Amino acid sequence: MEVLVAGSEGALAGLKVVEFAHVIAGPLAGTLLADLGAEVVHVEDPGIGDPQRAAGPHKEGTHLWWKVSARNKKSVTLNLRTEEGRAIARELTEWADVVITNFRVSTLEKWGLDYTSLQVVNPKIIVLQVTGYGATSSRRDQPGFGKVGEAMSGVVNITGFPDGPPVHTGFSHGDSVTGLMGAFAIQAALYRRDHDPDFAGEWIDLALYDGLFRLIEWQVIFYDQLGEIPERVGNRLAAAPAAVINTFKTGDGQWLTVTSGTPRSVRSVAELVGEPAEDYATSAMQAERRERLDGLVAEWISKRPLAECTKTMIELGVVASPIYTVKDILDDPTFRERGNVVEVDDADLGTVKMQGVIPRMTNHPGAVRHTAPALGADNKAVFGDYLGRGSDEIERLSAAGVI
Repeated sequence: MEVLVAGSEGALAGLKVVEFAHVIAGPLAGTLLADLGAEVVHVEDPGIGDPQRAAGPHKEGTHLWWKVSARNKKSVTLNLRTEEGRAIARELTEWADVVITNFRVSTLEKWGLDYTSLQVVNPKIIVLQVTGYGATSSRRDQPGFGKVGEAMSGVVNITGFPDGPPVHTGFSHGDSVTGLMGAFAIQAALYRRDHDPDFAGEWIDLALYDGLFRLIEWQVIFYDQLGEIPERVGNRLAAAPAAVINTFKTGDGQWLTVTSGTPRSVRSVAELVGEPAEDYATSAMQAERRERLDGLVAEWISKRPLAECTKTMIELGVVASPIYTVKDILDDPTFRERGNVVEVDDADLGTVKMQGVIPRMTNHPGAVRHTAPALGADNKAVFGDYLGRGSDEIERLSAAGVI
C-alpha cells in the first residue's frame, strides 16, 4: 500500500485550471490534470454545491465518491446567476490557462462565459466545452448525460449477448471517457500554445458520444466497406481474430477470462483440451473450428478450480485472468507493487483508500495531495491570494450571496 506523499510536484505543476462544470465528464478532466500537479479551482453554486457531492453511498452522512472525484482541487463558491459573480468568473479566466465547462451552450452565451467572450478576457485561453451532442450541432442546447452518449456511440449496441438486450457498462463509461479525452485534448492545445508564437487560444468542442465513438475504430469502416452492422457477441470481440476470447465459469464457481491471440497459444489450448494441434495450424482453420474449441475450453475449465485453470494457462503462455472484485484488487500483489492504491488522510473519514495517480510518471510523478475539499473551503485563498480581494471584500461578497 502506497502512502500519500505530501507536497509531491507533478508534471503539470504550474498549470492553472478553472472549472465551471459539475458532475463527471468535465470535472474528471480537471481531476486527471490535478493528479499530475495542476492547480484546479472547482467553481460551485453557494449553499448547494456540485450535485456530484451527493452521488452514491455515504458513511454516516459523508458521501464517498466525491472524496475521490474532486481530490486535489480547490473549491470556491460563486453565484454565476449574478452579474458580480460572472465578473469574478471572468477574473478567474484571466488568471487561468484552461477553462473547463459543461453548462448548456445558451447559458454560457447568456452569462458571457462562452469561448468567444472568454477569449476577449484572455486571448490565449484554452476552453474545454463538454455538451451532450456537440456545441456545433443542431442539438447543441439539448441536455445530455453519459448514458445517452454511450447509446449514440455504438458501444451499447455491441455490449451484451446475442439473445439479450443492449447493455450499458456498470460505471459512468461515457462521462469518464469524455473526461479522459478532454484531458488529452487540453494537453494537445497546451503543446500548441507553447510552440506557436501566434497561438490565439483554443476551443475544444467535445460531445458525450465522441470519445467512445472514436475508440470503436472498426465499426464505421466495416459497415462502409462490407455493409456489416456489428452485433452483440457476449464476452467475445466482434472484430477479434483469436480463436478463443471468452469468459468461462470454473469448477469452483469463479470466472476466468481467456484470450488466445497467437497461433502458438491457440495450438497450446487445442492440445490442452485434446484436439490435434495441426487442426489449428492457420488462421482460417482456427476460425472454422472456433465454436468447437470454445466449447471444449468451457468444458475443461468447468471441471477445475480457478487456481488450477489460471496456473495451467500461464504455463501454456495463454493470457488469462480471474475476473476481479474490488476485494481481489486490494489483495492482489501486482496492484500493491505498482502503488495503484493509496491511503489518504481525510478530515471526515480518517484514513481512506482510493486509486493512486494514473498514468504513473517516473521522473515527475503526480500525487494524491488531499481528498475533495469542503464546499467553498478555498474561497479566501482563491479570491484573496489569486484575485487580490481583501478580507472585508470577501465578507461582503459572501453576505451578498455572490460567493
